Amino acid sequence: KFILIDGLRFGTMPVYFYWGEDHFRLEEAVKNLRQQVLDPLWESFNFEKFAGEDPSHIQAALAQVMTPPFGGGDRLVWLVNTTLGQRCSAELLADLELTLPQIPATCHLLLTSPQKPDSRAKVVKLLQQHGTFQEFSPIAPWKTAEIEAHIRTTAQRYHLNLREDALHLLAEAVGNDSRQLHNELEKLSLFGGDRPLTATDIAPLVHASQQHTLTLASTLLHGQLGTALSQLEDLLQQNEPPLRLIASLSKQFRTWLWIKLLSHEQDVQTIAKLAEIGNPKRVYILQKEVKPIPLAALTKSLEILLRSEYSLKLGSDPRGTLRQAMVQLSCTCSRRS
Repeated sequence: KFILIDGLRFGTMPVYFYWGEDHFRLEEAVKNLRQQVLDPLWESFNFEKFAGEDPSHIQAALAQVMTPPFGGGDRLVWLVNTTLGQRCSAELLADLELTLPQIPATCHLLLTSPQKPDSRAKVVKLLQQHGTFQEFSPIAPWKTAEIEAHIRTTAQRYHLNLREDALHLLAEAVGNDSRQLHNELEKLSLFGGDRPLTATDIAPLVHASQQHTLTLASTLLHGQLGTALSQLEDLLQQNEPPLRLIASLSKQFRTWLWIKLLSHEQDVQTIAKLAEIGNPKRVYILQKEVKPIPLAALTKSLEILLRSEYSLKLGSDPRGTLRQAMVQLSCTCSRRS
């Protein structure tokens, strides 16, 4: 039901549903689809975008996708930020049931959404019958091994040969941010040539906002509130997204919590695997960091970060929420009993 082009799936059926919060990878997939189906000379005639949450716009898109393309290439109709994955009226469902089986082979309907479609919904089951679904969700920030594997695969597309220490450095620097990874790899491709690149080679070139966040996490772990607030301000001045900052801190505190929970385990490889630490050599350093910190403090710290993330997603003031979290984390970690 699909073909692979440059690692992305393109359906042989004319309906595509791209979803997920990794906006950069989703945008790249949309760009690739446009390049595959549209003739650049006729794109202005054969490409249209509609607001995917408005029922009248959805119906207009369905009418448009039934229109054969003009000139060369195919037609592409894009429903942006569609809500069809979550809800659909009976009237609209009936229109879709009539339209989807009749879409011409030279016309394509693309639906995109940051939200996961509800597989139980009738409309989603209908769309699955007539099209292909593709997920573009970020890798969980604490899954270091998966992030490094993704970086390794992506680097190959840029013809870059990265040594293990360079992979570790990039994973720490960009985390699960696909857009920053693209920017860093594009920059390194101009510098690297065919030779293998080490961490020493790439360190001066990589923008390491993630590393600054790790420094902030270490400051909080040691209960140094004044320094932590200063480091937070520096990160915000660098336009570090608040949710990404919280995610990075959560990843680090989750790793510390795992290390504390596994303090009875002697085998470093086992600890690294269970705690999802890509480089087992880091285990000894992490054990030293958490040795004086009570387990209860690490558990509470993660709770604070999760509550802060929830508040940010509800629309609370980012600076105030983050400063409050820094105070709570610093006070929690400074207690040694």
